[in-house]
Amino acid sequence: MSLTPDQRAATRAEFAANLRLSGQTPRRVAVGLHISEAKLQRVMTLTQQSLNDPWILRNYLLAAVAATGQTPVPFTALAGDWHRYWFLDADAIDQQAMSPGDQ
Repeated sequence: MSLTPDQRAATRAEFAANLRLSGQTPRRVAVGLHISEAKLQRVMTLTQQSLNDPWILRNYLLAAVAATGQTPVPFTALAGDWHRYWFLDADAIDQQAMSPGDQ
């Protein structure tokens, strides 16, 4: 799935907004996902190679915001059921299994 420049900008803004709403620090999110803060930054800026990783972060942040009792900022490009996208590994996303390497 290839995002347009506008979709990429919107997704980066949605990640940032939901991170703020979650009340978590980037370090805490990275620890929660078992990745480095550097990798978290690459996922949040959509420079990470894996197509699954942004969906894993999306789901993590949506759950974290919901856990605070707030309404998350909806994702416009990362929308719908990831199980229905043939190019995604739904099992990896369900298990929050970030791509290997450079964790």
